[in-house]
Amino acid sequence: MLKDMQPEFVTGPYRQYTLNLYGVGPRKLLVTDDEVPYPDGKLIVSRTDTRGIITHCNQSFVDMSGYTREELLGAEHSILRHPDMPAVAFKGLWDDVEAGKIWHGYVKNLRKDGKFYWVYATVIPNVRDGKVVGYTSVRRKPSRSKIRAAIELYKQLKQQEGSRWEGPEE
Repeated sequence: MLKDMQPEFVTGPYRQYTLNLYGVGPRKLLVTDDEVPYPDGKLIVSRTDTRGIITHCNQSFVDMSGYTREELLGAEHSILRHPDMPAVAFKGLWDDVEAGKIWHGYVKNLRKDGKFYWVYATVIPNVRDGKVVGYTSVRRKPSRSKIRAAIELYKQLKQQEGSRWEGPEE
């Protein structure tokens, strides 16, 4: 079960949300408008089991997320879920990887300190003896033009979901 975010880890003004995460339940999020730029030349890598529980993470993942390795290992990958991300984006991801397909997409992630960062993610099913046993996600630096396009698309999708887009207009 994911713990609620704590104000002592967030610097500056923030907005509070309660996000109902599929299979996890409600989680209190504390969100700022501060973006952490994706570092040049780095790849964020993690592996999860079939339920999305983190089983491996590299140092770039630890650094960008703001969580410790110990906090990440055993946590749901949705620990990074930003409220600006439409649910349908994750439905598409899960539909693809559960069917054994590779998924690619742009994701706005939420850090432990309430800041955010964008990634271009590739999620690959890990198959053993013909059965999906988990997933590997590799994230790289996204282009700013693709981020702008994702912001517009996600804003429309959030409106269709009946939610308000809370992110900055870029």
